[in-house]
Amino acid sequence: QSGTISKAILLISTKHGNTISYIPIYITIHNQNFMKQVQETDSHIGPYLNLYQVHSATFDSGILTNTQVHEALHKCRVEKGWKLGLSMSGPNQDEIIREALKINVGDEHSTT
Repeated sequence: QSGTISKAILLISTKHGNTISYIPIYITIHNQNFMKQVQETDSHIGPYLNLYQVHSATFDSGILTNTQVHEALHKCRVEKGWKLGLSMSGPNQDEIIREALKINVGDEHSTT
């Protein structure tokens, strides 16, 4: 029965996947894809979502320096109550985590 399960009972998570592109407009494509995925996620499972993750963060993906995506993630957390996270890939995952923990939007750290 739709709408009868409490967020306190069930943990639902989803992730934003990277759009792979090796052309100079990568960041634009990444932003457009991100916003599309947020809208789709919100329309399908938004009220039940507990955790929204960025999948496979790397230095090359641009996610750690993309302030537009950081602002959008922060907005999702504030307006929708979604917790935020990320997964890493590649050989320097410890460095990625340390860099992600430095990200601030407003007065808050945006990573969990």
